[in-house]
Amino acid sequence: MSTRDEVANATGEAKSWVLPVIAAALVVIVFASINARELDSIEARLLSGEEILARVGEHLRLVAISTVAVILLAVPLGVLLSRPGMRLLGAPVLAVANAGQAIPSIGILVLLAILFGVGIWMAVISLVLYALLPVLRNTMVGLKQVDRALIDAGRGMGMSARQVLVTIELPLAVPVMLAGIRVALILNVGVATLATYTNAGGLGSLIESGIVFNRMPVVLAGSILTVALALSVDWLAGVCERGLRPRGI
Repeated sequence: MSTRDEVANATGEAKSWVLPVIAAALVVIVFASINARELDSIEARLLSGEEILARVGEHLRLVAISTVAVILLAVPLGVLLSRPGMRLLGAPVLAVANAGQAIPSIGILVLLAILFGVGIWMAVISLVLYALLPVLRNTMVGLKQVDRALIDAGRGMGMSARQVLVTIELPLAVPVMLAGIRVALILNVGVATLATYTNAGGLGSLIESGIVFNRMPVVLAGSILTVALALSVDWLAGVCERGLRPRGI
C-alpha cells in the first residue's frame, strides 16, 4: 500500500469518528440540560429516563422493521427488473416508485390511518413505501453497471445465468446497493418521527407531547435526540457498508 493510500485510509478513519462524537455530545447536552433545570410535573414525566428509553426503543423498532422489509422487497424486485426479459418494465416501475416518494410522508401516514386504522404496521407500511426507491434504484443501477465482458466471460466458462448473477453481478453491485440501503435507513429514521400520528410511538411522540403541552424543553429534547439517533445510525451504516464491501472493490 502506498503512502498516499495509507494517508487516505487514516483520514477516512478519523472522519468516521466525527459522527458518533457529535451524536454523543448531543445526548450529553440533552441530559445535562434536563438535570440542570427544575422541571414541572409534565416535563419530569415526559423527560424521565424510562420514558426516553421507551421512545427510542419504539423508534429503533420502526426503523429496523421497515428497513428489513424494504430490503426484502426492493432487492429481489431490482434483480428481477434487471434481467434481460424484464428490463422494459424497469422504467415504469421506477416512475411509480418516484411518484410514491414525491408524496409527502405525512400524507401517506394519514391516508393509511384513515383507510386501515392506526398502529405500528400502518407506520411500517408508510416507511416502506417512502424508502423503497433508493434501494430499488441502486440495485438496478448497480447490476446495470457490471462490465458486460465479465458476464460474457462467466457464461463462456459454462456458468448458468443464476451462477453469473450470484458470483459475478451481485458481488460487483454490492457497493452501490449498500449505498441505497444506507440512504433508505436514514430516510426511515427521519420519517419515523411522524409515526406518532398513527399511534406507533417513537421520538415523534415526545416532540408531539412537547407541542401539545407547550413545553419547549420536551420539544428540543425530542428533536435533538432524533438528530443524534440519525447520526449514530448513519455512522453504523457506514461501518457496515465498509465491512460488507467485497475485497478489492
